[in-house]
Amino acid sequence: MKLATTTSDFSSYAMDGYASAKAIADAGFRYIDYSFQYDYDRRSGLQAGDWRPYADKLLKLADERGLQFVQAHAPMGSPLVKNGQYESFMQLTKQSIEAAAYLGIPNIVVHSGYVKDMSKEETFKKNVLFYEELLRVAEKCNITVLTENFNKMVFPDYYWIDSAEAELELVERVNHPLLQACWDVGHGNLQELSQHEALKLLGSHVRGVHIQDNCGNDDTHFMPYQGTLNMDSVMHGLLDIHYEGYFTFEAGNTPLPARQRRKFEKDTRCLQLPDEALLARWNKQRAAQLERLKNRAEKSAEN
Repeated sequence: MKLATTTSDFSSYAMDGYASAKAIADAGFRYIDYSFQYDYDRRSGLQAGDWRPYADKLLKLADERGLQFVQAHAPMGSPLVKNGQYESFMQLTKQSIEAAAYLGIPNIVVHSGYVKDMSKEETFKKNVLFYEELLRVAEKCNITVLTENFNKMVFPDYYWIDSAEAELELVERVNHPLLQACWDVGHGNLQELSQHEALKLLGSHVRGVHIQDNCGNDDTHFMPYQGTLNMDSVMHGLLDIHYEGYFTFEAGNTPLPARQRRKFEKDTRCLQLPDEALLARWNKQRAAQLERLKNRAEKSAEN
């Protein structure tokens, strides 16, 4: 397996995907998971109306720095209810698939949808229709869409595709070779699931992984061994299913206070770590993003 990391983990150090990719190269990584969320929130970069010049800029950087875009993450939204935001979200999600393929990316993660108080069966039916629509674009672009396990730690009263069993059921219901699975080990840890058993159940459907840790009480996205995640179980599971994809870190946070992390500043291989003001701003932005997700889901339920 080759190590990769996501541009979203570098949002505290960079103001767009291009700057994040440069920071990733400076940190010593060569394989990149491009997150479309920053672009989506600002309708910029690869989510702008004319996105190809920005994509060409990324490809030029990759050529100059020896980088390779190996995975992508589409923006998160509410695809199950056709309200005022639906058409824009679907159009930009399809654009994400096209842009990812343009960058030569073989797999793009697209989260399943969720609506408050929607039954399990209705959630599955609507998600099948959602992915079937996206797969028509994926077929033209020759790119694989990966559905990802989520978790119930964010909001109650929603049915989430949050276990290996549910993820496998969704993949099998859609029954298309271009819909496969991404297993997020941190989300599995929040559900107190056996990583080994989950990976074995999904088997050859696992085409991507998100590696992050937490303490079982919040989706904190720590680096491995900083929380309660059983990494031995993860590694044995990946070995047993003969996983040959990328080992993709999605771990941009740390439980250590800034004063303890600053001792690494003299190591020029590491990024300049953010000060307390920047960390406070990041936490505020994260709280606001969670609130937007909650409001969006509640509006979808009302409509």
